[in-house]
Amino acid sequence: MSEFRARSFDAFRVRPAPTVLRGRSLQGEERIRALRRLTLVVAVKPDCDGCHDFLYGYLRELEGVKVVVVSATSGDGAWLDAVQPVLVAPELMNELGIRTAPFYVLIDASKSLIVAEGTLFSPAQVASEIARHLAP
Repeated sequence: MSEFRARSFDAFRVRPAPTVLRGRSLQGEERIRALRRLTLVVAVKPDCDGCHDFLYGYLRELEGVKVVVVSATSGDGAWLDAVQPVLVAPELMNELGIRTAPFYVLIDASKSLIVAEGTLFSPAQVASEIARHLAP
């Protein structure tokens, strides 16, 4: 029996990253988050199987990195009971070069650079792909 391991096939594009993340909460309140450390921005969308664990899980595999969940829409109330807060930020997604969800970018705040990116399938898959950027 073969073991399937999902992984991203997106080519990495070196580019600058913002120093702050701006958007709105699901309730419409403005949110601004300054980037001070390695930050994983995860773009989600409604009815996305690969997004579920990023919204409702505890992301143990990603404890070495700050995780920020973003979306282009509010999800029409679908995420109000999510464990992770969702930042509604279509402009930020555009600024980060995220064309569609599910997708992730890893930002090295010390360099203001995106250092990894790809399609997301699960926290374990993303953790595996960004492992070389995490401190031992």
